[in-house]
Amino acid sequence: MPAPNRRNLQQRILDTALTLGDEHGWEAVRLHQVADALGISLDDIRKHYREKEDLVDAWFDRADRAMLKAAGTDAFAALSTQQRLHLLIMTWLEALASHRRVTRQMIYGKLEPGHVHIQVPGLMRVSRTVQWVREAAQRDATFLRRALEETALTSIYLATFFHWMRDESPDAARTRRWLERSLAAAGQLDRLIYGGRSAVVSAAAAVDAPDRR
Repeated sequence: MPAPNRRNLQQRILDTALTLGDEHGWEAVRLHQVADALGISLDDIRKHYREKEDLVDAWFDRADRAMLKAAGTDAFAALSTQQRLHLLIMTWLEALASHRRVTRQMIYGKLEPGHVHIQVPGLMRVSRTVQWVREAAQRDATFLRRALEETALTSIYLATFFHWMRDESPDAARTRRWLERSLAAAGQLDRLIYGGRSAVVSAAAAVDAPDRR
């Protein structure tokens, strides 16, 4: 199968699984149902996804791509780091919004007792997205400050994610305000620990300031 068609089938498998999840609940989705709906074999699915859990990773990978695409604009480069982080995380969530209920079911399924085999990779998945957020926001902290920043950003990202999953306000307005307050509080804490401007603001200034030489 030519590469473009292969990529297209990979996306169609994911989209079909999500649609079935909307109709019947994610727990009820079976790969043989996806194959039947697409008129393909289970082996065709296996070539793209080794197991159903891989579909969850692919769904979040799609959100990662949308987030990184948003970081590639001139308008993004002009934002402060706090604004960048806000836009990146909200763009990531918006990419999942068309299947919010299914996304919630995916996450709750991972949290069920006895699912250690998917919980540990799930933690690694969170770490991977947070690292892409930091890269896109051009965070350059090192050593202890980097570790503290990563911990704070991971906590904010997860708390915002869970807040968003239950947010029925228009355009997720409550989640947007929650995230804005959380990022502002993190900046204040950084200033309290290190003094002066926060690492977030300082990095943005270094990136955005014109050359004064």
